[in-house]
Amino acid sequence: MNTPQEPIFSLPLTLDNCAAEPIHIPGMIQPHGVMLVFDTEQQLIAWSDNVVAMLKLTPVAGTKVSEMALPAAVAQLVQGSCCELADGEAPASAVEIEIGTQQFDCIAHVYQGRVIVEFEMREVAVDKVAMFALHAHSVIDRLKRQKSIGGLLQLAAEQVRSLTGFDRVMAYRFRQDDSGDVVAESRVDSLDPYLGRRYPASDIPAQARRLYIINTLRLIADANYKPVPISGVMTGAPLDMSYSVLRSVSPVHLEYLRNMGVGASMSVSIVVNGRLWGMLACHHMSARQVPYSIRMAIDVLAQVLASAVQMLEARAHADLVESASAVRSRLMETLLNEDDVLPAFVQHGEAICGSLKADALLATEGGRLVIHGDVSKGTASAIVAALQLQSGAVGEGSDIVEYNMFEEWPEATRALLENWVGALALRFDPASQGWLIALRREQIESIKWGGRPEKQYQVGPLGPRLTPRGSFDEWRETVRGSAEPWEPIYRTIATQLITELHRAASSRHAENDRIRTQLLAMLGHDLRDPLNSINMVGLLLEHGKNEPNLGRRIQDSSGRMSRLISQVLDMSRINSGVGLYISPAETNLVALLQDVVDEARLAHPGVHYEARLPDSAQAKVDPDRIAQVLSNLLGNAAYHGAPDQPVQVALSQNESHANIKVTNIGQPIDVSVVQNLFNPFKRGLSVAKRKRTGIGLGLYIAHEIVKGHGGRIEYQYVAPHVVFSVDLPLTAVQEAPA
Repeated sequence: MNTPQEPIFSLPLTLDNCAAEPIHIPGMIQPHGVMLVFDTEQQLIAWSDNVVAMLKLTPVAGTKVSEMALPAAVAQLVQGSCCELADGEAPASAVEIEIGTQQFDCIAHVYQGRVIVEFEMREVAVDKVAMFALHAHSVIDRLKRQKSIGGLLQLAAEQVRSLTGFDRVMAYRFRQDDSGDVVAESRVDSLDPYLGRRYPASDIPAQARRLYIINTLRLIADANYKPVPISGVMTGAPLDMSYSVLRSVSPVHLEYLRNMGVGASMSVSIVVNGRLWGMLACHHMSARQVPYSIRMAIDVLAQVLASAVQMLEARAHADLVESASAVRSRLMETLLNEDDVLPAFVQHGEAICGSLKADALLATEGGRLVIHGDVSKGTASAIVAALQLQSGAVGEGSDIVEYNMFEEWPEATRALLENWVGALALRFDPASQGWLIALRREQIESIKWGGRPEKQYQVGPLGPRLTPRGSFDEWRETVRGSAEPWEPIYRTIATQLITELHRAASSRHAENDRIRTQLLAMLGHDLRDPLNSINMVGLLLEHGKNEPNLGRRIQDSSGRMSRLISQVLDMSRINSGVGLYISPAETNLVALLQDVVDEARLAHPGVHYEARLPDSAQAKVDPDRIAQVLSNLLGNAAYHGAPDQPVQVALSQNESHANIKVTNIGQPIDVSVVQNLFNPFKRGLSVAKRKRTGIGLGLYIAHEIVKGHGGRIEYQYVAPHVVFSVDLPLTAVQEAPA
C-alpha cells in the first residue's frame, strides 16, 4: 500500500517553523479509534493502520462501504453524507454501533470532497450517557440566568468538571494580545490553583487558534499515546483533518501537557463574533476518555455560554455607548453656544474622561492648551508636540492617533511623559491643529505567569527542536511602560465623538466665514458715514466756511470710527485666541462710574443720567476694561431708551461682589434676539438705522470682558424698564487673557 502523505510530525521542528506547523494535516490519529476515508463514490481510499486490530477488518482500496463487513448503520451514514454533499459540505453525523463486544461512537463528516468516518471506542453505557445529557440540559438553563461574565465562567467550569470528571477545569479569557488569563477554576483539592495565572499567546499559535474556532471541542484521551499513521491510495491534496475528532496533535503540545503532569486534556472553545474569546481547558492527571455524545452536549453548552457572553458584553457596550452619547450631546450643545471650544472641553472634562475610561484630558487649538487632570504643563506640551509630529508623518487623513506603550512614543518625548504612556488623540480641527487627547496612566502590572513564558530551543525528547516549558510553577513578572490598551468599544466611542467634533468644526468655520464677510461689509458701510462727515467738514473748511460746531462734528465722527476699529480689533483678539488682556488693579468703582457717567453726559447732552452711588466701593478690576463695558451699556441705554426718560445707574456691593445696574425705560428686546444677545451682529437691537452706532460687537465684547473678570452680565425686562446688570467679584482675577 502507498502512504498518501508523510506524517508531518516526523519533520524537525524549529523556532522558525513551529508557528507554521500544519497541524490540520498530521497524517496520523490518536489510537483510541479508527479512521476510514471514502471518496464521493463511497469507495475506500485511506484508513488508519489499526483498522485490522480494532475493527477486525482487512482494508482493500476501492471497496465500497456497502461491501465491507461493517454494521449497516455505517453504510447508511456514509450514503447520507454523500447525499448531503450535493448541498455543500455535510455536517457531522453520528451513530452508536457495536463490533464484536466493543461499542463505538461512529462519526462521519464530509470535507474537501472526502467522507471521513471515525470509530471512537466508548466504555460508558448508553443509559449513563443519557443521564449525563440530561444533566447538561439543566446546566444550560442555569447558564442562561447568570448576570455577570465572571459568574458565568465559574459556573461553567464547575459544571463541566461535574459532567466529565476531569481533575481540573479552567476558564480562560483571552486579551487583545491573545495571551490568556485563568479567570475561573474548579479542581480537586490536591492540585495547586492556577486561578489568576496568565499564559502567553505563543501557547496557542495562529494555526491552532484557527482550529479552535472551526472545531470547537478537542479531546486528547491520553497524552502519552503513540500516534497511528494513515495509509491508503489517496491522491491529490493531503487529508485535511481540521474537523476530525481523532486528529493527532502536535508533539510540542503533548510534551507541553506532560511537562504539566497532565495525562488527558479536553479544550472547549468559547467563540464570540467569530473570535476565540475564551476557552474551557480540562486537565486530568491520568488518561481519560469522554464519550462523544457527552462532548457534544458540552459543546452545545459552550455555544450557550458564548451567546450569554456576547449578550452580556453587548449589553455592557450598549450602556457605554448610550452614556457616551449623552456626554457627546451635552458637549455639542455647549460647543454650539460657545465661540471658544477649549473651555467647553474643560467644562465637560470629567464626563469625557468617563466615557473614554481615561485618567486625564488635554485640549489644544491654535497654540493654546487646557488641561483636565493632574498632567503637568511640560508633559502636556510634549504630548501635543509629539502628536503634531506624528500627524504630519502619518498623513492628513489620520485624525485618530493611539499610543499604548512607552516605546511607541517618539524617543525625544519619552523623557517628558512621566507616567502618561497611553493616549487616544482626536484631531477635531486640522485647520487650527485642534486636538482632544484622552490619557491613561502607566499600568504597573504584576503578572503571575504559569511558568516562564518563553519557549526554549534545545535538545528535547524529540530531538533538536523547540521545547515547551518544563515548569508551570507560578512565575511573577512586573511589567512597566504600558497603559491599559484602548479597547475596541472606546475606539468606537472616540470615532463617534470625532465625527461630531468635525461637524461642529465645519459649522464653526462656515459661521466664521459668514461673520468675516458680514463684518467686512458692515464695517465698510458703517465707516462710510463718519468718513463722509469728516470729508464734508474738510470741504467746508477748504472753502473758508467756519460754521459753528465743525470741530465737534470732526471729533464725533473720528470718535465713532475709533470705536468701530477698537471693537473689530477686540473681536479679532478674542477669535484668534489671544484674548482681551485683563490687568487688575485696586480701583474705586464709585469714582470710575462717576467718570464714565460724566463722559456719557458730554457725549449725549440731551439724555438725563441719574446715578445712585455709595460713598465708596473698592474692587480689584481692570479700570479701562470695566469703563469700556459701562460706556457701552450707557450708550445703548441712551440710544434705545424712550425719549425724555432718564437713564439710571446704580452700584451696590456685598462682602464678595459688586453689582452695577444700568436701567432705561423702553420696549423689551425681542425674544429671538435675547437668545443670542451677547453674540456679535445683533441687528435686531437697532430701533432705527439712524440710531445705529456700531456693528453689533459692543455687548459681545462687554460679555467677554466681564467673563474675563470672573463675573457675569445679564439682561432682564421689568416693565417698563430694560435692565442690564454687571456682577463683579471684589477679589482680583489672575492677570491673563480673558
